[in-house]
Amino acid sequence: MDEESKLNGRYYGGVDCGTTTTKAVIIDSSGTILGSDVRRSGANLLESAEEALAEALEQAGLERKDLSLIVATGFGRRSVSFAQETKTEISCHSRGCYHYYRDALTIIDIGGQDNKVVKLDASGRKTSFKMNRKCAAGTGAFLEEMAYKLNIPVSELEGLARKSTAGTELGSFCTVFTATEVLDRIRGGERVEDIVRGLFISVAKRILEMEMLSGRVVMSGGVVAHNPIVAEIVSERAGVEVEIAPHPQEMGAFGAALFAVESRSTEEIREDTLSVSRR
Repeated sequence: MDEESKLNGRYYGGVDCGTTTTKAVIIDSSGTILGSDVRRSGANLLESAEEALAEALEQAGLERKDLSLIVATGFGRRSVSFAQETKTEISCHSRGCYHYYRDALTIIDIGGQDNKVVKLDASGRKTSFKMNRKCAAGTGAFLEEMAYKLNIPVSELEGLARKSTAGTELGSFCTVFTATEVLDRIRGGERVEDIVRGLFISVAKRILEMEMLSGRVVMSGGVVAHNPIVAEIVSERAGVEVEIAPHPQEMGAFGAALFAVESRSTEEIREDTLSVSRR
């Protein structure tokens, strides 16, 4: 990006510091994504956020000083000390999805260690939300643990599930009990492909138990970004069309960046109003 473009533009950052991954997004005032990054959160949340933002800025051809405002969200948002503001992940996923779907929405976000179902009315106002925090079953951590037990890379689960000819129904929801059940099924001679599809069915069932799906249904989060089969299973089981949002894993960071745009615009309007009143 040349210097003239930088001088004429306004740029904003969003950082989503999650339990498993940290995401950063750089946008301009129209909401166009100029750069983004996804990386493991690790033990040092601030360091991960710094590195993610630096990579997103490099992609955008910008420096941190070029950003008008940075908003942080996610589990570790308060660790992102360089952000000027923070927002909840529920608000940010909602704001990000509504940017693309100007309609009454049911937003399903499957994260590393929790699931969220958020409902918005046609104006984008949140009308309800539910979150599963009590157990990691049905989350990204659940799939990672099951992949470890099966000695299969997480990245290969989607492909295996699509080879299933008779997806099995797993009776257990608890991660510990499911692991035991999976091992018993393997000893019983069931195909790994069918067991893996059964794991995705378990994820879908946990979502459908949380809330009735209504309006336009959109999924976001890292799990569906890498495993779109989850959206297909939810759609089949609920009897509704389920759409996958653009850049679903970065949706929280994108929503945070949109809040940064709005916050700066509001601040400028306030400053202009004060300036006029003083004259």
